[in-house]
Amino acid sequence: MRTLLHKTLKAVRNGIVDIWNAFMLEGASFDVHDIPFCPTTAEDLPTQLISWPEAKRIHKRAMERGDRDYRVHAFIHFYVDDVKFDGLRSSIWFFPMRALEVIQHFDGIITPDFSMCQDFPEPLKLFAVYRMRAFGYWIGSFGIPVINNVRWGTSETWGYCFAGIPIEGIVAVGTVASGLRKLENRTLFIDGFLEMIDVLKPKAIVVYGSANYECFRNTAERGIEVIKFESDTAKAFAKEVGDEQD
Repeated sequence: MRTLLHKTLKAVRNGIVDIWNAFMLEGASFDVHDIPFCPTTAEDLPTQLISWPEAKRIHKRAMERGDRDYRVHAFIHFYVDDVKFDGLRSSIWFFPMRALEVIQHFDGIITPDFSMCQDFPEPLKLFAVYRMRAFGYWIGSFGIPVINNVRWGTSETWGYCFAGIPIEGIVAVGTVASGLRKLENRTLFIDGFLEMIDVLKPKAIVVYGSANYECFRNTAERGIEVIKFESDTAKAFAKEVGDEQD
């Protein structure tokens, strides 16, 4: 690790606007790819996960009733379509202070799940990892509990996709958008998952979505705790089936 002190561009060059959120990384440490180190500041595992869109709805309703000190005992996750948290008007990256206004009322966050699709150019995949860690580092600097989301692509991403995450800590993975029903996607996911286990040696894994795969079952043999949370889609489907059976 090499330590750098990232100052805002305004401080370095007067009049220049900080367009890449350098302010988030003051005092951060970086790896050889300049991926910032994001400490896992959460000491306890989540008891509930709430999606970013739902967190925003909760915040809006609280503000409308004048409850500016409300608390929600849940971690916020970003296992939703990128446009819902990284769109033109919804981006937590370009409007981070708006995001912080919401996040500070919750127990913590799982860092954003910026997409790393197989057909993305490599620089975009690297930038996705960079933003996951940078945003998490910044949120953690306010004393808000943070758990690192781990996202990987094909094997060439393994050299940087695990960077910036503490060894032997708590990590989170999402299986909802991984297309695991297709055999080729399942192999890609499992290979990356096993590499993640070898590299990060996590003590616990928070799983959003189905964990009904052998790679998760085998983690128990290695003393790794797996905490599973059903996806909102699965919950909605189960409710629909239940309503039909009533």
